[in-house]
Amino acid sequence: MGQCSTCHAGCCRTYVVPVTGADIMRILSQTGLSFWDFVVRWTDPQGKIALKYAPHFRFRDDPQMPYVIALMQEDSAQFPGTARCKFLAEGPQSAEHPLGISQCGIYGARPSACRVFPTKFDKAGELAVLYDVPSHGKAGGHPAYRLCPRPWEPRDFDPIQQLQDLVIAKYEMNFFFKLADAWNESPGDWRTFPDFLTAVYANRVLAKDRDEGTEHEAPAEFEPTVRFPRIAA
Repeated sequence: MGQCSTCHAGCCRTYVVPVTGADIMRILSQTGLSFWDFVVRWTDPQGKIALKYAPHFRFRDDPQMPYVIALMQEDSAQFPGTARCKFLAEGPQSAEHPLGISQCGIYGARPSACRVFPTKFDKAGELAVLYDVPSHGKAGGHPAYRLCPRPWEPRDFDPIQQLQDLVIAKYEMNFFFKLADAWNESPGDWRTFPDFLTAVYANRVLAKDRDEGTEHEAPAEFEPTVRFPRIAA
């Protein structure tokens, strides 16, 4: 966890965390929670949450509004008046750590967006590169929203695991964009969205190749394909 092991987790307080269907299914499986316990849809008319990283979904009750599927946030007990990720476990404050040490409560099942922070692929899509993290995450200057206490360095990361996390994050988000396109062709109700996700992700392993008997070509990089079901309202 590197420098995160002694941090108050400003990133978990600052950012709305977009999730993929795979992230949701992993959290459901490992925590026993329900979809409604931790997933929300955030209005994103300016695209400031999606940032071209996550897809927009539209829903029957408000078809003109773009939404991002993300982790729920709650009020912070440690810093009243501020927000935090639902899964952030806030630790006690001390003289050595005046903002406390807080940690992810689902670290092993955390979303891909959290796993790859703060790295991205280089232009060639072969190496991980660090991007700049601002000193403060939200306007207003509250200390809870201070971000990383020092700049990240390559030595903070496992060079194998980080690349694998980036590959998976890119693949799963591309898949989620395709899923969003299918859903948005005929937006359904928000209340049916969990059933739609379950139906899609339950059918990602086939008994045999759909194209069995044809000559195989090398698949396009990061181009998942699937048949998307429709869920009745």
